[in-house]
Amino acid sequence: MPGRRRCRRVGWEPAFTSFGPTGEDVRDSGTVVLSVDEYEAVRLKDLEGFDQATCATMMEISQPTFHRLVTSARRKVADALTHGKAIRIEGGHYRL
Repeated sequence: MPGRRRCRRVGWEPAFTSFGPTGEDVRDSGTVVLSVDEYEAVRLKDLEGFDQATCATMMEISQPTFHRLVTSARRKVADALTHGKAIRIEGGHYRL
């Protein structure tokens, strides 16, 4: 039986919640939904440059959980960039 799901702590909600490809031959290739907690994981690790342990502490989750979160987010972003999909940031299990 899985344990109780803990709320992930985020610094703030994103100012922009959707991104998409532009250009002349843009087709509707779909949308990738990135949760707010996945967004926060990428922001802390890749933009702010914190190590994994610090990020996990800041989000009040374990290091393995943080690793799964950031891996999932990176995979979604890579899919969107590679296949020309829009990215929408919404939902997730978090608190400010």
